[in-house]
This record gives sequence, C-alpha cells and structure tokens, in this order.
Amino acid sequence: GIINGLSGWTSYVEDVPADTIARRFRYDVALVSALKDLEEDIMEGLRERGLDDSTCTSGFTVVVKESCDGMGDVSEKHGSGPAVPEKAVRFSFTIMSINIRLDEEEDAVTIFQEQKPNSELSCRPLCLMFVDESDHETLTPILGPVVAERKAMLESRLILSIGGMQRSFRFFFRGTGYDEKMVREMEGLEASGSTYVCTLCDSTRAEASANMVLHSITRSHSENLERYEIWRTNPFSESADELRDRVKGVSAKPFMETQPTLDALHCDIGNATEFYKIFQDEIGEVFLKSNPSREERRRWRSALDKQLRKKLKVKPVMRMNGNYARRLMTREAVEAVCELVPSEERREALLKLMDLYLQMKPVWRSSYPARDCPDQLCRYSYNSQQFADLLSTTFKYRYDGKITNYLHKTLAHVPEIIERDGSIGAWASEGNESGNK
Repeated sequence: GIINGLSGWTSYVEDVPADTIARRFRYDVALVSALKDLEEDIMEGLRERGLDDSTCTSGFTVVVKESCDGMGDVSEKHGSGPAVPEKAVRFSFTIMSINIRLDEEEDAVTIFQEQKPNSELSCRPLCLMFVDESDHETLTPILGPVVAERKAMLESRLILSIGGMQRSFRFFFRGTGYDEKMVREMEGLEASGSTYVCTLCDSTRAEASANMVLHSITRSHSENLERYEIWRTNPFSESADELRDRVKGVSAKPFMETQPTLDALHCDIGNATEFYKIFQDEIGEVFLKSNPSREERRRWRSALDKQLRKKLKVKPVMRMNGNYARRLMTREAVEAVCELVPSEERREALLKLMDLYLQMKPVWRSSYPARDCPDQLCRYSYNSQQFADLLSTTFKYRYDGKITNYLHKTLAHVPEIIERDGSIGAWASEGNESGNK
C-alpha cells in the first residue's frame, strides 16, 4: 500500500510536520503492480511470438523509464492543512518494454513495447513530495530510499506469477525523464548557466559555440562520482580554477544515476525560447547595431507578439511552454515574422534556419524515428552541420563565443543518442509532465 515517504524521520523538519512531507509506494511493490496490469499483454506477446508460455519461466528483462520533475506553485488555496512548502516534486516510472531471452546464444525477443510512452496513462507515480526541487538537502534524504531500493533490485530477480506460472524478471532502470535542471541537481553538476554547457560532454560554452557539431558523449554517473572525489580531496593541490577545470564542473556529490540523454520536451521549449529571441533581434536588425537599448528591445518584442497574435492567433506567454513552442516552431510562424523583417536576405536566412530545424525536429521528437522519419534521420548530421554554419555566419552576432545548452545538444549529440537508444522522443519527460497536471 502507500507508505510514509519519510519512513522513520524525526517529527519536524524546519517547521514542517514531517509526516506530511512525502508519500510513496515501495518501488518493488509498484513494479509488481505495474507488471500485473500488463499480465494480459505479456501473455499475448508470448503467444504472438509463437513461444510456449509453460517453458518461458525465466529470462524476462523489463526496461523502466524513470522521470522526476518539480511542480511550481501547489499552495492550498483556502484550507487549513499543515504548513508545507508550496512546491512539490513528483517521481514516476513507465514500463517501456519487456523482452525474453530463451537461451544465452539467441537475441532477446520483445514481447511488450509501450506504444504511448509519453502518455500520463502509462506513467506510474512512485513518490510525491512537498519539497522545492532546488532544496537538495531535503530532496536527497526523501529520494534516498528510492535510490536504495532501485539499487537492490538491479542485483536481484523478481519472481512473480504471470498467467498462472511463476516467472523471473530482472529490471533495467533508465532515468531519462528529467529536465536539465534536475539532471544537474542529481548528477552533482553546476547549474545550467555554468560555463560547462552540457550534461553529456565536457565542452565549455565557448568551445561549443566554436565547434557546434563534433562532440561525443563522455559523461557518466560513475565518472561524476570519481570527479566529485577529486573535487573533495584535491589530490594535486591545485588552485580553485585548475581544480574546477579538472572536474569539468562536478562540484557536488552525484546522488542518483540518470541516463546521459536529451529531454525532447525541454529541448523543444529551450530552442523555441531561443528562436523567439532571434525573431526579436531580426525585427530590430541587431546584426547592424551594437547594444540596443531596453526600450528598443521592448518595442521589437511587442511587435513580434502582436504579429503572432494577428497571424497565428497565439497569445504571448510569460514563460515558454510546450504548446507555445509547438506553435512557434512552424513554417507559418516564421513567415509571419518575415513580414516584419526589412531585408530580403535576412528573411531568406530565417526561412532557411527554420526549414532546417523542422527537418531535424522529428528525429528527436518521434518515439520511433527509424520507423517514422527514416529520411530525416539519415540527413540529420548534414542538416545539423548546415544549421550550425548558418548560426556561425549569418547569426554570428548571437553565437559568438556563446550558445544555449539545448542548441548545443540538438546539434552535437542527437545522432549518437539515437544510435545508442533507438529513440529520444520515447524517453522524454512528457508523460510525467502531463501527470503533474
């Protein structure tokens, strides 16, 4: 059943009654419940593959996607419950696929694959807590038991009755449903504004803007742990700057393993934010001027909002969200913006930039890119190279020595992640975000 997420903590934590902070399921119990829900799918999968279910009692592997996200303002509007922080964090998991390997030689056979990995229906809550996601000191002890249970399950097998027979399952956990802020928090990296721009490679912001495309994934949880030890002990007695350069921005103890990947939802939002700024700069012809005044910038922004509202019927938003990003990153949006851009060649550059982006986007958005957009997948490296060339020439005024975190990931790491995982979109945080709602 549901247990107290703080099982055994003191009764008060900084004015908050401790028994109201968190509620969770035991991880193994939650997984059993999820597998029992899939019982019919598992049996059907075995039948479809022509496997005799009485011989398939072991060799099942279950791949689990983990997601965790902070929710902003969840204050009680009027009521007199206990005083708790007005922020919450939700940790959940999705069963992505179940395979069976009959004997050592053969390849594993997939008997279940989640068709809607980003639906809130397939995303199962594990732990709810009233904590601010930035409050590392409270987050770590609450998620600590979850991490411990998960670690214990990696080494062991679950024996569960499915279809009337005991079968043994092993689990693989992949923490991919995290936005960049949460990944940095969990993996002990500096915050998003850090000069170490990426959670997948050691590149600095300046390097990433000079070489936009050629980087490979090098970071990992174990490396982060080693680097933290170096940071803590400073074995070579270096100065603060040298030490920081040696550990590439790892300055806290990584506490939960996440999969080095890119979150499709936040990638979309991050890139849309950047395009929104490019649009304003182009309306104001920033490439001709040095630093424009705040007043001018405000004028360009309101001109852009007005035009988008008129042509696309989109209302301006305070903070970029997924829906606005989807509307903004379209051919029609960029055509509307072009009406406000004075010079012909800048209009062409903007159109080309958006066209390339729209060629790249399905690759990391789609749940199964090899099936849904094979051509775009093949052309991705070429398109990202073209896109990078445009940024570093025509839009040099914005990308001289700097680049946004998600643009770097979009341009540099997508093909490698897809080669490793087969998909980026399927592993996104979207289901967890919808569940938060």
